[in-house]
Amino acid sequence: MDPIKTQVVVLGAGPGGYAAAFYAADLGKEVILIEREARLGGVCLNRGCIPSKALLHATKMISSAESSADRGITFGKPTVALDKLRAWKDSILAKLGQGISGLAQKRNVRVIHGRAYFESSSSVRVETEEGQTFVNFEQAILAVGSKPALPRTFDLGNPLIMTSTEALELPDVPGTLLVVGGGYIGMELGTVYSSLGSRVTVVEAMDAILAGADADLVRPVARYAAKHFKEVRLKTKVASMATAGKQIKVVTECDGATKEELYDRVLVSVGRVPNADDLGLENTKVERDDRNFVKVNASMQTADPGIYAIGDIAGGLMLAHKASREARIAVEAIAGEAPGAQPLVIPAVVFTHPEIAWVGLTEAEAKAQGRAVQVAKFPWAALGRALTCDATEGVTKIIADPQTERILGVGITGNNAGEMIGEATALIELGATVKDLAMTVHPHPTLSESLMEAAEAFFGHSTHVHTRKSH
Repeated sequence: MDPIKTQVVVLGAGPGGYAAAFYAADLGKEVILIEREARLGGVCLNRGCIPSKALLHATKMISSAESSADRGITFGKPTVALDKLRAWKDSILAKLGQGISGLAQKRNVRVIHGRAYFESSSSVRVETEEGQTFVNFEQAILAVGSKPALPRTFDLGNPLIMTSTEALELPDVPGTLLVVGGGYIGMELGTVYSSLGSRVTVVEAMDAILAGADADLVRPVARYAAKHFKEVRLKTKVASMATAGKQIKVVTECDGATKEELYDRVLVSVGRVPNADDLGLENTKVERDDRNFVKVNASMQTADPGIYAIGDIAGGLMLAHKASREARIAVEAIAGEAPGAQPLVIPAVVFTHPEIAWVGLTEAEAKAQGRAVQVAKFPWAALGRALTCDATEGVTKIIADPQTERILGVGITGNNAGEMIGEATALIELGATVKDLAMTVHPHPTLSESLMEAAEAFFGHSTHVHTRKSH
């Protein structure tokens, strides 16, 4: 069979890959999108962002029902039909996957399902169910993502030891669940299983959960975990795991002391690793770093001029929206357009109870850099809308340059924090000052008012809290 020829080939149909394929097609390029799985959407849609948020939403109903007793509304004890919950979650994934496939067809993006392997810097071999297909290309965009890390000491071949992939399938609700790693994946899925009835223990090797977020933003989540999880152990490492009948025997270490316990299931959430192997990259000029991520420049171009890499495979923040933005940078470079402003302003959201969202410079980063900043906070306990929805544990903070008053970072903890961080991202991207935000009228009563109030607090005249300007 003669090779198929195309201008752009995209490997991987996740939020970076399909965004790149669609944008390239919109710019008039001939595009082939290669995906090894039957459904488009990648990890985010099938085994990550979307199913986890669906389950977090569903299980939040349980905790909301329990807390409603304080408002004089009492419900009976909930019953959970796992099969139905799983089917509902899967139906969302199917709808979104169908939508992406439909958009590919409308854009005349040819989709080939199979495993791609670089034969050279201008050709890939695709192993499909029908056999081998060869694609010759002018440019390639590598968007093959990452997978959960599973250290060898934990990989016993026992299905009771799960990564996020298996945990999102909801195999059952274990009586006891050990979560190894207190990052966003561990805390989010720990919240899901705790709400369903599991007694959840989190062990984290660092001295705090959710590294990367400022400590004051994490505190409300830590309080929630202390109340709803069986235990959260910091500065604790897992020494070993072993199968013990229908359970997993786990030995942990903390301050030189060891503890041996049995768990019904274990969730290992200690990070993700790039899918950089078995791609034939050695047949190209593409270079990788010591962590196996593909090296790229500001235009997402690799050491091989015709090959670009975006998303998780290119390292940095492993976030779907970062991959989507990098898709545009790569495609614009291929189309000969000048690269956009660098570095990117990328917001982060942790969908715990309550949510945490932040963007730009954090207070901890400013301290580590020795950079002078002014921080203004507004507590949600003083926010009318927060009281009406029992969200008073929240806080909104602004980190600004004390000289120019330009907004450098924003952090929010509270209900729907993820929905509000977009405004803060736009402000930073546009180079706005705290005054710009303070003068922007926000609707009342809403949670978004906390941004305006925090900006007013910066100047010492927030309406609903008494503060004094520090300079």
